[in-house]
Amino acid sequence: MYKCGGDIPALEGERIRLRRMGRRDAEIMFQYWSDPVVTKYMNVPAFASVQEAWEMISLLNGLAESEDALRFGIELKEDRKLIGSCGFNVWELSGAYRGEIGYDLGLEYWGHGYMSEALRMLLAYGYETMGLNRIEALVDPRNKESRKLLQAFGFTEEGLLREYQQVGNGFVDLLMCALLKQEYYSAEA
Repeated sequence: MYKCGGDIPALEGERIRLRRMGRRDAEIMFQYWSDPVVTKYMNVPAFASVQEAWEMISLLNGLAESEDALRFGIELKEDRKLIGSCGFNVWELSGAYRGEIGYDLGLEYWGHGYMSEALRMLLAYGYETMGLNRIEALVDPRNKESRKLLQAFGFTEEGLLREYQQVGNGFVDLLMCALLKQEYYSAEA
């Protein structure tokens, strides 16, 4: 069974590195997490302060220690600038072998292939290191860019979960998207 032991490993890509976030990252993550364009489909209110961003980073790091989530900062290798985050919001190994991914990226970095590179590393880590059989993503149906990204990796939109999550005073529908291990390896071949 997979154990991360509370450590958030550094994963190296061609242009980016996935790594543990720390206090020094709170200010830049606040810029992203307070941007209404970036947070539009995150189903959380835009952050109001750097302190709030630091509390989220601390919470995410704590969830990694208890092996309840695994969130990486996405860093440009060239200048060590943090441009977003991604990871596993939750996973279940016993019997199900599935995990749910989530991701965000600063607006100025959209459309440059960084999230594709991050997702490639995240999927490899999920299947090869964690031993997952199924990786899921819950996506707001209006989020066309995220849907397009997942489809490019072979994710199947399995169905609409009606009023699945509460946001503010209402509820939103979410699409269940999933990629099976066998589909991942078939696409890699």
